[in-house]
Amino acid sequence: MSSVLILGTTQGAFQYRRARNPEANMNISQIISYWGYPDEVYDIVTEDGYILGLYRIPYGKTNNDRSLAQRLVVYLQHGLFTSASSWVSNLPNNSLGFILADAGYDVWMGNSRGTTWSRKHKYLKTNSKAFWAFSFDEMAKYDLPASIDFIVKHTGQEEIFYIGHSQGTTIAFITFSTIPKIAERIKIFFALAPVFSIKYSKSPLIKMAYKWKSVIKSRVDVYMSHNPAGTSVQNMLHWSQLFNSSHLRAFDWGSPVLNLAHFNQSTSPFYDVRNMNVSTATWNGGNDLLADPEDVKNLLSEITNHIYHKTISYYNHIDFLFGLDVYQQVYRDIIDIIQGNL
Repeated sequence: MSSVLILGTTQGAFQYRRARNPEANMNISQIISYWGYPDEVYDIVTEDGYILGLYRIPYGKTNNDRSLAQRLVVYLQHGLFTSASSWVSNLPNNSLGFILADAGYDVWMGNSRGTTWSRKHKYLKTNSKAFWAFSFDEMAKYDLPASIDFIVKHTGQEEIFYIGHSQGTTIAFITFSTIPKIAERIKIFFALAPVFSIKYSKSPLIKMAYKWKSVIKSRVDVYMSHNPAGTSVQNMLHWSQLFNSSHLRAFDWGSPVLNLAHFNQSTSPFYDVRNMNVSTATWNGGNDLLADPEDVKNLLSEITNHIYHKTISYYNHIDFLFGLDVYQQVYRDIIDIIQGNL
């Protein structure tokens, strides 16, 4: 992620050079269509007025008989600083979105508020402070439920499979442990590089956020606005609040009065993953600086319905999206588990 930040801030220097890959200048729909897959895009509105881009690959190229029985839904949720594009950025034989579509699934890909494809609101202007007053608390409370509710109503399927990476697992742990009606919609939760606490995290980005809180409050909006996907100042401050903590808690608004207004208590509440009863499969990397193996170990001990786990010793945080052998190490297992639970 640090590399993404560095490359992002220097991208202007290369904007006039011809891209080697044509997809570099495409949006998500264009990438999907470029590879010959059907694409659909929907704007969904959250309870608090954010308009999110929701993308769909309803069927694949190798399994494209539209007359087949209704396809099972698989929902993909990206991590911090990325977007739904992360599921289709590789070649089709190594991108999970395309792989699942070709395997016969109805693939949906969400975008959290503040990312490139979810920067609209019914009433708020994008350049207003009010628009950016959110962290992953709101993504879990509003974005994920709105996305899942829309998919369930649109497809008529009562249960879906959920795959999250990084922050996409964090918001799922929160949603599934605090909103039972959404948790009931999830057949299996697949967590790639799961992040629930960052006590042992060695990520330079998280350490920077913790050490330079005052700098972040004045300049991070500039940094993020010029980087892929983006996020809010408040979201980065939220992550910095969790540094050295073995527990995940809601955003601390900075005073007992403000916390009382948001949570009906003077301190921000803790999230308890033990309240989640969704069948969960997990993968983590031995070289992951953000989802540190020690943090993952602590998390796994608290998941009550844990059905599968695999540690890949040489994987880092991004390998779960872009690793050259990610199909053999991860994606093939996901499909096998889905097929075994039909």
